[in-house]
Amino acid sequence: MFRRLSRQFLPNLVIRWLNLARCSERVEKATGGIAVHRCLRIVLLVGITQFPVSHSFSAQDHVLGSTNLTSVDEFQAASKGLNRDEMPGAALFKSNCLYCHNGSVPKAPHQQWLELMSPRNLHQALDEGIMAAQTKHLSQNQKQHIVSYLTFGVEQDNLPLLDAPRCSNSKIDFDTASLPPKNNWGHNTSRYADAASAGLSVDSIDKLRLKWAYAYPDANRARSQPAVGWGTVFVGSQDGSVLALDLDTGCERWRFEASAEVRTGIVLSDGADGQPKVFFGDILAKAYALDALTGQLIWRTRIDDHPSATLTGTPALSKGMLYVPVSSLEVIPAADPGYPCCTFRGKVVALNAQRGTEVWTAWAIDEAPTLQQTTEAGTAVYGPSGAPIWSSPLVDEKRGLIYVGTGENYSSPANTSSDAIHAFSLKDGKRQWSRQTLGKDAWNVACMMEGNPNCPDEHGPDMDFGASVILIEPEGDAGAVLVAGQKSGMVFGLDPDQDGKIIWSRRIGRGGIQGGVHFGMAAEGDRVYVPINDYGEAPVGANYAGPAQPGMNMLNGHTGATIWQHLQLDICPQERPYCDPGISAAVTAFPGHVVAGHLDGYVRIYSAKDGSVVWSFDTTRQVDTLSGLRSRGGSISGAGPVVHDGHLIVNSGYGLYFHEPGNLLLVFSAH
Repeated sequence: MFRRLSRQFLPNLVIRWLNLARCSERVEKATGGIAVHRCLRIVLLVGITQFPVSHSFSAQDHVLGSTNLTSVDEFQAASKGLNRDEMPGAALFKSNCLYCHNGSVPKAPHQQWLELMSPRNLHQALDEGIMAAQTKHLSQNQKQHIVSYLTFGVEQDNLPLLDAPRCSNSKIDFDTASLPPKNNWGHNTSRYADAASAGLSVDSIDKLRLKWAYAYPDANRARSQPAVGWGTVFVGSQDGSVLALDLDTGCERWRFEASAEVRTGIVLSDGADGQPKVFFGDILAKAYALDALTGQLIWRTRIDDHPSATLTGTPALSKGMLYVPVSSLEVIPAADPGYPCCTFRGKVVALNAQRGTEVWTAWAIDEAPTLQQTTEAGTAVYGPSGAPIWSSPLVDEKRGLIYVGTGENYSSPANTSSDAIHAFSLKDGKRQWSRQTLGKDAWNVACMMEGNPNCPDEHGPDMDFGASVILIEPEGDAGAVLVAGQKSGMVFGLDPDQDGKIIWSRRIGRGGIQGGVHFGMAAEGDRVYVPINDYGEAPVGANYAGPAQPGMNMLNGHTGATIWQHLQLDICPQERPYCDPGISAAVTAFPGHVVAGHLDGYVRIYSAKDGSVVWSFDTTRQVDTLSGLRSRGGSISGAGPVVHDGHLIVNSGYGLYFHEPGNLLLVFSAH
């Protein structure tokens, strides 16, 4: 269903294909012949909008959109002719790889993660990486067949990657006097850049112009949030590269190759311990520390041995400790009625930031999953499971606590750990309190299919806390408040000094599987900026209240009162079906303003006074990049913008979950 792409631009082509073979047959057998109308087989949808496809990218991009699945006919590819089961690599993978990569072997990534990797990464792993010893009996042709199978027929070309130019001697040195600010994920979940750090004012916003753009090779999404320090932009990418790019020119100072895609944001230490560092994690649940000035590896450790574990939330750094949140995608293999769902449980791991050694682990669910029942298909069901943590933790040194939000349970029974805010001790990781805002939420991808026995009895509605918690400091008679936004469209004010007692709650959005509040809010003082996505239609069994409310909101953090609301009009043309007005990505505040990337590809700056848009830029239009190629962005999700020293730094492109692809890092300057 996906043939090798020709070396040309493919405008507005949408390609769909399936991954989990024979899913519909298994469901039908398990349900005694009931017709299957929503068999996912793990859906992929990649929209390709004029990418220079002479550079390969991962073909497998899981889709968990809110659109209900009605027929397997929906997944017929625009480019037909590929029967994956008959590919030469199918039998080779089954006989040489599947035993360890079917989710049953700890430390061995599930097949779903392999399918998220680019051909280049896979070849490297087979030829000279971690799998070289296991595949030494295979010929190069056989390895190529395996890679082709995993990437749905997308092949690696032998052309060199077109990257940013290396820095010349005059630009190779870091500006060691320009220390990284501590005002974003990894340091402060308020995501507020003060005037000295931001360097942007009311008078200078109009002067923002595109300074340079970098096209990520092997990519159709850009979701690792950059960090800035020492006159350098540090950022991760889909192909696993972590780059240090000169802020002024975009030239490359160094690069590091991680094992797989880097989705977390980049966290910088200022070198007070004698060595400036870069921290991040990859999709294979490995955490890293690099020397910030050389890119040399200091340490690397796998945080969780579960085959479906991953790192999505940005680690938090405080007083020599690195707090790493752990999530997973076990909801996806659960779509197979033969998969014993589920055994993952979310956690936070505290590491010594110098050495990468574990100090403590705090589990979202205290007890390990145990056998609960068997489905009508004869498949074991384990639980309680899930409660993944995929947002950046909030560290509260004053109270000696760390706060995280959790997602849904994956299997029955649902318990009190899901869809909750948890407070753990910074000293030993012991839970001090937790506050659940939505009970009985157990969900996995089987719930997107009619009659799939792996869907939990609770049937969702999958309303995680995916945005970081924000601490509003006391003011006058008003005490401290923890503000938490949920995918349900609800926002809560919790009292950190009364075990998370709910002070106020407000419905701001309609809610949905992708929000409601999705990746992150921001705050300036006691004013909280709440972005709302409200993407897509209601999933099976959901009961949404009211119409979608995509756009930006300002709340009083102490009372929850709405100060203003800016609903974003849908300006998406009909020829862009995966364009949407909502705000899925985290937002970033600076004095008197908040900046947001939208799923329609626009980055917009809002006035704190009344929510009016004072500046905007369409990132989906083609621009010249440092590599010499013209490329474009797409939907903006995950990572939020960065404001630093008169610059605005934005990632654009989110080619999964029914959104528009892109591969751009855009740097604007008001200087």
